[in-house]
Amino acid sequence: MSGLDLTPAAAPAPRASRIRRHALIETRLVVRNGEQLLLALVIPLGLILANAAVGARLGIAREPFIASVIALGLWSSGFTSPAITTAFERRYGVLERLVATPLRRADLLLGKAAMVATIAVGQAVVLGVAGLLAGWSPRPTPGTTLIAVATVAFGLVTFTGLALILAGTASAELTLGLANLVYLLGAAGGLMVPLAAFPPWSQPVLALLPTTAVAEALRAWSGEAATGTFPGWTILVTLAWAVTVVVIARKVFRWTS
Repeated sequence: MSGLDLTPAAAPAPRASRIRRHALIETRLVVRNGEQLLLALVIPLGLILANAAVGARLGIAREPFIASVIALGLWSSGFTSPAITTAFERRYGVLERLVATPLRRADLLLGKAAMVATIAVGQAVVLGVAGLLAGWSPRPTPGTTLIAVATVAFGLVTFTGLALILAGTASAELTLGLANLVYLLGAAGGLMVPLAAFPPWSQPVLALLPTTAVAEALRAWSGEAATGTFPGWTILVTLAWAVTVVVIARKVFRWTS
């Protein structure tokens, strides 16, 4: 007589494993999406190449410009991509089906957050290496590095929270249009254009935007503000935005269409 216990004992994987696997699936889906790669890498890489080719003749300084391009890429990965993918997942009932699995709602959000962080780190590395090959020579200090890392971290939380607010309240088609429009508005605003280049009356308003804060922190990290005062206000701006949008997203996000 065998002593084996063949009683069914089905159980979900440990929570950390579920979140990690979900994050990997989310990351693969983004990497395979041509439109998301266009916004995250193709356009930023094209801007870096264009700056290397004609930037000097147009009077565009390489250090702040490439830092701005990296900020633009983080904006697309943190806001545009999650907004569009989440909106269509909600429209086609993917989210409500996933909630019926051992994944909790918090697990789904943590998986998306891990995906955004993974994509952002990989994107920053690729764009940074491309910039270095194009002649970029950033001059970071320990202080600017610490503040830039904190600003970018809070900025990514803010971008993702804004993406969930949009995707969780608007239709998929409206989210698609608005996400791409906001991407372009961000690029034309404080992301690609330094704050000091705007009229004085508009600078206090633009300085309150999380996109401007992230871009200014990266530009200062690259050495643009090496002779001046580093804008440490970027941490406060992005932290305030991060706390606010997370609270709002928890209240307004709808899991079904």
